[in-house]
Amino acid sequence: MDASSLPQIHELYPYLRVHDARAALAFYQRVFGASVRLRLDEAGTGRIGHAELVFGEHMVLMLSDEYPEYGIVGPKSVGGTSITLHLHVDDADRLIARAVEAGAELVRPPADAFYGERGGTVRDPFGHEWLIGHSIEEVSPEEMQRRYDALMAGG
Repeated sequence: MDASSLPQIHELYPYLRVHDARAALAFYQRVFGASVRLRLDEAGTGRIGHAELVFGEHMVLMLSDEYPEYGIVGPKSVGGTSITLHLHVDDADRLIARAVEAGAELVRPPADAFYGERGGTVRDPFGHEWLIGHSIEEVSPEEMQRRYDALMAGG
């Protein structure tokens, strides 16, 4: 299929499913400085059917409470997550410390990486993992491949 015949993609939004969306919204606002752009509350149940958070000026993250009756469950209900959300920030060490102080679990402490970033990973109280990093050097794709090959070879 020719790429020109495909529908044009305008945006890609991560959509998280969480147990206790109210607490997740509060956590993401407190720790990451996100702001709520939209929130739809389900009458009578207290569940949040849909919320949109803005990180920085343009990055949107959508989330909802779990709806197990529709097969919508989060990482805590399925025993883990298979994705990591990457936040590129100006000070990874400081934001990782802030997240841990607010209740996130430190998965990987901050360290310099072969691809020119300093970063670490936290798991938020709702089971989602966040790789938080900042740039420390510009690395060409060729140099990155060389460093990756050396890392995988044990050197």
